[in-house]
Amino acid sequence: DVQLQASGGGSVQAGGSLRLSCVASGFNFEQYIIGWFRQAPGKEREGVSCMDGYDGRTVYADSVKGRFTISRDNAKNTVTLQMNSVRPEDTAVYYCQLPNFRGRDYWGEGTLVTVSS
Repeated sequence: DVQLQASGGGSVQAGGSLRLSCVASGFNFEQYIIGWFRQAPGKEREGVSCMDGYDGRTVYADSVKGRFTISRDNAKNTVTLQMNSVRPEDTAVYYCQLPNFRGRDYWGEGTLVTVSS
């Protein structure tokens, strides 16, 4: 079974850093894109970043470009989101996602990030 487990959330002051991790299992990790999404209170879930397993191509939302960095370790089936210079508007539950695997998207349980001003 496909499983995605996100961790690393917590409380941090604005301007600080936080590192999120997503450990995956149940599929050939290196062959697939893994993404990070977030959902703030009262808002829709939005894409934050994703990374291709084959060629390492990355995509970032405009709101996090230059502050967040996505990386992956295919040997450890892990994708990491390094969050620097965080802002109060980064407060959200963060989810990792395996998109379009055998006809559906898979989501891990979220990890809460709270940024105080």
